[in-house]
Amino acid sequence: MGTAAENGLAGRLHGFLRGTKHAYSAGHERPLGGYLTAMAGFGAYTAAWATAVRLSGRRLPERPEPADLALTAVAAFRLSRLLSKAAVTSPLRAPFTRYVGPQGPAELHEEARTGNGGDTVGELMTCPFCTGVWMVSTLTAGQLLWPRATRTAMGALTALAGADALQLTYAALVDRTTG
Repeated sequence: MGTAAENGLAGRLHGFLRGTKHAYSAGHERPLGGYLTAMAGFGAYTAAWATAVRLSGRRLPERPEPADLALTAVAAFRLSRLLSKAAVTSPLRAPFTRYVGPQGPAELHEEARTGNGGDTVGELMTCPFCTGVWMVSTLTAGQLLWPRATRTAMGALTALAGADALQLTYAALVDRTTG
């Protein structure tokens, strides 16, 4: 057991955090602790990548090339949707989510399970915007550590995004012409 001063400080900090959560959430359940954990995890993840890049001795480019930015954006978009919405990747999300129904071509609508921190993981795993942050970080690190392999994979993801756009365009044209 700590000293009275430590217990007092810990108690005040706990009270402050509880009050902040209550004031912020406006009566809704918000997993702020889970979000803090996710932010810390992302910080550790990017620090690990940065350390790996530094230890590799590779020099950082002066600035990203416009073509790399476009390739990363499209590849991260497609990969984040593949991981967060695709039916085929639902087994990865199943421990943290609950199936609700279909949501667009080859995509699912799922909701995060509540309790035991799974709600935060479920939210992150079903949100393409949330997974996109992790994908951009991973693809950027990959470009620095393994540029040829990463660009090849990003090219494949970009081609898949293009194929998806063509499939959707074709389906819309068929619907339009056949009524």
